[in-house]
Order: sequence, then structure tokens, then C-alpha cells
Amino acid sequence: MKANELIQELIELTHNNMNVVQSLKEMPIETLHQKEDAQSWNILECVEHLNRYGDFYIPEIRMRIEQSDKDHVKDFKSGILGNYFAKSMLPKEKLNKMKTFKVMNPEDCPLNKNVLDTFLFKQEQLLALLEKSKTINLTKVKTAISISTWIKLRLGDTLRVVIYHNYRHIVQIKNILQNALEYRM
Repeated sequence: MKANELIQELIELTHNNMNVVQSLKEMPIETLHQKEDAQSWNILECVEHLNRYGDFYIPEIRMRIEQSDKDHVKDFKSGILGNYFAKSMLPKEKLNKMKTFKVMNPEDCPLNKNVLDTFLFKQEQLLALLEKSKTINLTKVKTAISISTWIKLRLGDTLRVVIYHNYRHIVQIKNILQNALEYRM
């Protein structure tokens, strides 16, 4: 796949994710705390979960980009493991549940609308990193992943995993909002 096309797709997806979260700022706090059921997250918990992953990935990606001496090449070749992780993050028609690590689970934390601003700030940082990544080799530069610093993914795959994961939870948020709307009717 063309590296510049991948980066452009990820930039567009990030902007779309940001637009959804920006619109949440106008909603009542009660709506943002509403859950579909006792076992599911509310909207703010979904966003806080993404913030926690951003706390790991944004500095990791930044460091790898800054340390890179690999010049840009036109093509990106996804790795087997990275491609698997990236595709597993994409939402399915019926959103498949995934277990999260305890440290990344925001359930029952006292959260307010500040998590939305934090997310938007982190996405601005991610957009800047996407711009910087246009000048390096997305295949040769490797990053650690949150579940193990021993496992390294190609930068292009890591960017896909992070942004597809964000998108997955944006879809979850849209579903929560849709169910809340149907419940009111």
C-alpha cells in the first residue's frame, strides 16, 4: 500500500473521530454517563479508555519518529502481526467485545467533560505525528506496543492499531447515543 495514502486515510479518520467527540461537549453530562447496561461503559469511560492508550502510544510514536534515521519510502508493507492487530480493531457490524487490561479500564472512575478535551488534545498531537511520519519509513521504524515492550510493530501498523482502536470506540459511542435516543422515544 502507498505510505502517503495510508497516512491520509488515518488523518481523515482522526478528524472524523475528533468531530464526534467535539459534538459530545454539547451534550448533558447525564447523557455522557448513561450506560446501555450494567456491564458496559458509558461515553466518558469510552473516551477515557482511549486517553489511557494515548498516554502510552503518543510518547512511544513520538520517540520512534524523532530517533528515526530511516528515510521515507513510497510503499508501506504491513507485518503479519501488525496487520492482524490493526484489522482486529476495526468494528464489525455487531461490535465484538474485547477484554481490556485493568490499567486501561476506566469503569466506575469519576469522570467529567474534561476527558473530552484531553482526547481532543491527544488527537491534535497524533495528527502532528502523522504529518511527521510522512518523512520516514513506516515499514522500517518499529514501536513497542502497550501489552509488551518486547513485541515491536512497524510504525505504519502501530498508527493503524491506535487510530482504528479510536474509531472502534467512536462507533461504540455512536451506538450508546443511538440506544439512548431510542430509549427516550
